[in-house]
Amino acid sequence: MQRFRLGLVGIGKIARDQHLPAIAGDRRFELAAIASRHGRVDGVPNYPDTAAMITGTALDAVSFCTPPEGRHELARIAIAAGKHVMLEKPPAATLSEIEALAALAREKNVTLFTSWHSREAAGVSTARAWLANREIKDVRIDWREDIRRWHPGQEWILAPGGFGVFDPGINALSIATAILPAPLFVTAATMDVPAGRAGPLAAEMQLRCGNAKGRASFDFLQTGPQTWDIEVDTDAGTLRLSLGGSVLQLPGESEVTAADQEYPRLYARFAELLASGTSDVDVSPMRLVADAFLLAERRETEAFKF
Repeated sequence: MQRFRLGLVGIGKIARDQHLPAIAGDRRFELAAIASRHGRVDGVPNYPDTAAMITGTALDAVSFCTPPEGRHELARIAIAAGKHVMLEKPPAATLSEIEALAALAREKNVTLFTSWHSREAAGVSTARAWLANREIKDVRIDWREDIRRWHPGQEWILAPGGFGVFDPGINALSIATAILPAPLFVTAATMDVPAGRAGPLAAEMQLRCGNAKGRASFDFLQTGPQTWDIEVDTDAGTLRLSLGGSVLQLPGESEVTAADQEYPRLYARFAELLASGTSDVDVSPMRLVADAFLLAERRETEAFKF
């Protein structure tokens, strides 16, 4: 079994909650080094930045968990040094940045993986197979969660390049673009942006999938139970994915629930790409967000504090 020496950049909530356990649980990876301005992990060398980590420790690959703003330059350093790279979603702050990284990865003959963790939710692959030959009638996405619970004090998420409510909303779009048999298009949008902020706290998107219409509703201020649902009406009935894709309900069948294995599956996919010497660069969810920002009517709302 081939084993890869991995560096991890950015030690925040998502790295501690998801990346570190997934890496520890996959024997194909050895956590060899950490780069972070603030966080530390015991038992491995810790560096203040990506360049110092790459210089100080022999690595095969680097996984990035930093915010999308500024990630392009960090990933560029790693790819230029001949390291394989995995990017947390969204992969960069702009489409141009990820396209440049993909071109550099091809030039350096290294793997680049734009990961979308929600596509690894338990119900997604079955939903994709069931929808493959169905006529789509309507698509409804409701993705509502509490920013203070999931992103406590993370001011960057409402700053330029932080995506606002589209940071979680892009998870829904990553599932939708994976399961639907025809491309999605944004036809109209609205965004509610708090005074003094750049990123929206709520957004609505009107969508088209083939001949079918759809809509997506995103909210970052939902307290209590959280909502991560996608419903697709078809000629054979309605498919429903809930709890972020971990619960699947097909017409006439019992609801199926499975445990969360999103990040272990992401790292398994990364290991497969490394072993085969290939890349996986899909920006379709991010393109929909970019289209929404281009088309949206922006509405200013009251100031927001964490």
